[in-house]
Amino acid sequence: QCLTSLYFPSLQWEEIGEVDENYAPIHTYQVCKVMEQNQNNWLQTNLILTQGSQRVFVELQFTLRDCNSLPGGVGTCKETFNMFYYESNDDEGRNLRESQYSKVDTIAADESFTELDLGDRVMKLNTEVRDLGPLMKKGFYLAFQDLGACIALVSVRVFYKKCPFIVRNLAQFQDTITGSDSSQLLEVAGNCVNNSVAEDLPRMHCSAEGEWLVPIGKCVCQVGFEEMNDSCQGMY
Repeated sequence: QCLTSLYFPSLQWEEIGEVDENYAPIHTYQVCKVMEQNQNNWLQTNLILTQGSQRVFVELQFTLRDCNSLPGGVGTCKETFNMFYYESNDDEGRNLRESQYSKVDTIAADESFTELDLGDRVMKLNTEVRDLGPLMKKGFYLAFQDLGACIALVSVRVFYKKCPFIVRNLAQFQDTITGSDSSQLLEVAGNCVNNSVAEDLPRMHCSAEGEWLVPIGKCVCQVGFEEMNDSCQGMY
């Protein structure tokens, strides 16, 4: 998703164009106002549509500077940033206010970089994943709040999980988006393949991780057909 700066009466993140190790162009959003107090810098995504999912995952990749490697920054420098979200059915964009957001989490780096890493061109990239749910509206915004860190946000990937189409016990189970709760199992009814009938109503359970579990019931081939490669083929 494309990121855009959200207007608040404060300093904002900067969009920086760079190249990766393969010299492909990449865009990062950076802020590094570590010497100044009372920072409150925001970055907001555009409206992200849920596409019917009630639970989504957000994968962040970022780099963060070690405060101890910044002379003079002790006391004002931070090593975390905050992630927020706001549900919406409309494209509200820049009309959103800071108070309307719900906090997802405070994000910290597993590895922070120093001046030595910069000299050696070492990028200590951190990856963090958080989930949102239950989501009830058509879409949502993500926002990132900096309170005085030296940070570069390299990528934001938003995705949901689903149980893929499968044929089990001669029953077809369609793509099914997982439920809103991390422990929820969705019971899904299957449809018998051509030339078969239900001996016992076929059902499967879609887990929150996108796996089919606990098959119940099955279909059987009609008279004159035999099971072959998840289908019922004519015997004559």
